[in-house]
Amino acid sequence: MADITDIKSILYTEKSLALQEKGMLVVQTASGVTKNQLKAVFQEYFGFTPLKINSLKQEGKVKRFRGREGKRVSFKKFYVKVPEGAKIDALSV
Repeated sequence: MADITDIKSILYTEKSLALQEKGMLVVQTASGVTKNQLKAVFQEYFGFTPLKINSLKQEGKVKRFRGREGKRVSFKKFYVKVPEGAKIDALSV
């Protein structure tokens, strides 16, 4: 069962901010979280049911730094469609 600690962060990029204006939220989570578990987290902690959830597994890129090869961290992110009128207090400015 997933809980609020599985949501690592809300992503703020140019693309995600444009999506927020249209009612979409981009959330980075732990790699083992499923759509149904994330839906339950939104129902329990934020008080609304997401209209739609899409998931994406972002594999870490292989990069070179000072001649050594390394790999960035892989993570999972979800695109969550928020219902009209639903608010998340942490996002209010």
